[in-house]
Amino acid sequence: MSHLAAFAVTALIIIVIPGPSVLFVVGRSLSLGRRGGLMSVLGNTLGMLPQIAAVSLGVGAVVAESVLLFQLLKLAGAGYLVYLGVQAIRHRNDVTTAEPTAPQPTGRLIRQGFLVGVTNPKSIVLFAAVLPQFTDHAVGSVPLQIAVLGLMVVAIGTVNDTLWAVAAATARQWFARSKERISRLGAAGGVMMIGLGATLAFTGAKE
Repeated sequence: MSHLAAFAVTALIIIVIPGPSVLFVVGRSLSLGRRGGLMSVLGNTLGMLPQIAAVSLGVGAVVAESVLLFQLLKLAGAGYLVYLGVQAIRHRNDVTTAEPTAPQPTGRLIRQGFLVGVTNPKSIVLFAAVLPQFTDHAVGSVPLQIAVLGLMVVAIGTVNDTLWAVAAATARQWFARSKERISRLGAAGGVMMIGLGATLAFTGAKE
């Protein structure tokens, strides 16, 4: 329980500091509204589950230590974020209210969030480097302990991302009073995602 409590505090401190997941969710909420933001949170959360499974099986550590694999994964995720940002800018004039008049299918929103979550290299490093430090071989199965700790990260992260999504969508409602403002806001969300993608692409492999 002491390991669990210590990890919970550590995870909370790491998660509440805005990172790639928060910026992605905020950008999506600004561009797509509350529903788009919340579905993106769900997809991003589901995308972390394969990472936890990989770390539990030892695959995550291999990826984290392999410069080539890490860079390929990072560039794939960064490229997809840039693509989503460009799409948001292209379709910024299609939105005139707080919620898009022609909302994207739920499955597509979740799938897009999933791809961003599963290709997030920073969360792989977090799971592979931090989680094992809080395991105890005397307690029992280490892979099971890593899975439990990973699910705790997912739970805390989901709550945090949801709060950010709701806050961004609420701010969007004020901008929605003007067609020009909502168009600019949609573009701003796209620029945020492009910037996030570029930042991930050009940061060091172990940062």
